[in-house]
Amino acid sequence: MQGMMPEISPQYFAQHRMMDVEQQVAQIAAAIAEPARARILCALMDGRAYTATELAAIADTASSTASAHLSRLTELGLLHKVSQGRHRYFQLADAAVAQVLESMMQLAGREPLRIAVTTPQSLRFARSCYDHLAGVVAVKLLQQLIQLGWLLPVPGTTSGQQPDYQLTAVGQAGFARMAINVETKPHSRRRYACGCLDWSERTTHLAGQLGAALLDFMLEKQWFEPRLDSRELQLTELGRRQLHLQFALSLPPA
Repeated sequence: MQGMMPEISPQYFAQHRMMDVEQQVAQIAAAIAEPARARILCALMDGRAYTATELAAIADTASSTASAHLSRLTELGLLHKVSQGRHRYFQLADAAVAQVLESMMQLAGREPLRIAVTTPQSLRFARSCYDHLAGVVAVKLLQQLIQLGWLLPVPGTTSGQQPDYQLTAVGQAGFARMAINVETKPHSRRRYACGCLDWSERTTHLAGQLGAALLDFMLEKQWFEPRLDSRELQLTELGRRQLHLQFALSLPPA
């Protein structure tokens, strides 16, 4: 019939999809091939998040140039930008990106760049972050809660936002065993359980209503002792034993 569109075969669509993939591969490869961008990506292989200023120093380039590099890497889905207060951090987008970079680094025969952490060890080990726990202990505790199946990351987190976590039935039973009140505050606009980017460890610790309830409990039970002149929290011997007993959490010396 006159005016009818010709039938398009499935092979046509498959060929064009392949062309799109090939173009994307070329764009990603070109982005990684730029030396300054490669240095940025390698530095981020330590799993931490860093500011644009820090990554500009690593790339040995001007802040404006580094900003353009970071924008390009973010557009291509290689980096993820995280907002924490008035600061903006960048980290690898996901494990798939890390796996690709790891394979390339193995071929190149090099180790990831390491950035020196200047935070005092006592503050880095354990401290308060507003009303929840931060530092090495907090990061390891969140990882252990996920490993034990007490918390599950909620998929579909908005770009630039730290993840939300769902308390599982196993987690509810575990916290109930310790008599920790994990009920949601119905009139609070605060997120229940969410990630907060740790400024010394540059990875996520637990915040939100659940994070606050957990720190309140640990302070009440004297697992930690606050310092009057700082946000530092001193882990007691009781606290070290209880963290191992309740969460199978083994910690390095403070």
